Amino acid sequence: MAKPAKTDRKAVIDKMRKQQKSAERRRGAVIVTVCVLVALGIVAAAAVPIFIDKWNDRELDNTALADIGGPASTCQEIETKKADGNQQHVPVDTPVDYTTAPPAFGPHWNQAGVAPAPFSRKFYTADDRPALESLVHNLEHGYAILWYDETIADDQQALDDIEAISRKFGEDNFRDKFIAAPWLSSDEDGKKFPDGQHVALTHWSAGGNGVTDVSKQVGVFQYCSGVSGEAVEAFMKEYPYTDSPEPDAM
Repeated sequence: MAKPAKTDRKAVIDKMRKQQKSAERRRGAVIVTVCVLVALGIVAAAAVPIFIDKWNDRELDNTALADIGGPASTCQEIETKKADGNQQHVPVDTPVDYTTAPPAFGPHWNQAGVAPAPFSRKFYTADDRPALESLVHNLEHGYAILWYDETIADDQQALDDIEAISRKFGEDNFRDKFIAAPWLSSDEDGKKFPDGQHVALTHWSAGGNGVTDVSKQVGVFQYCSGVSGEAVEAFMKEYPYTDSPEPDAM
């Protein structure tokens, strides 16, 4: 009678072992599934914003310049100030204390590949922006510069709008002298835009197309509370690259 009891115990043990192995397989499968889902979630979390950003870029590339951002009414009236600094070059790495925020004219650096900044670049961030002294040389050559402050830099949609605006100005048309660059008011640039204004457009005007009288030169400023492709388009039509001290230089 002892043998059947032993056999029964063995059967129970074998069953328990099978159940345990089955439970372990299920736990393993659950763990693997959870790990896969977590990995997919991590990938999706990284990929989805990139996809959305690329999709937004495509949408903005199909949007007319004047329809990007807000209306021109987000900008104040254009103002001008008497300009100086034409052909006034200072040694590279010598800082210039510009009296306006941002500058539209003044002494500047002059070194090939450094100042002026290259025609091919239309958009900069705080990580790669050229020195102000380089960009002022671009202004002397007829560029319009859109400066944006940290408020805009921290607003992804506004930053996307500015980058989309910059893409409207290509590398194969000499008249597309445009740069978008950050204004680092809390860091190296020091001064701030007027209260409530987060974008500024500047241009160095020779006083009108064909004018060569240095005394007629002015710096042109327009401040905006937000991004406006319509304002950029109007500004560049009013002040084309030909209206500058050195329009034929890159």
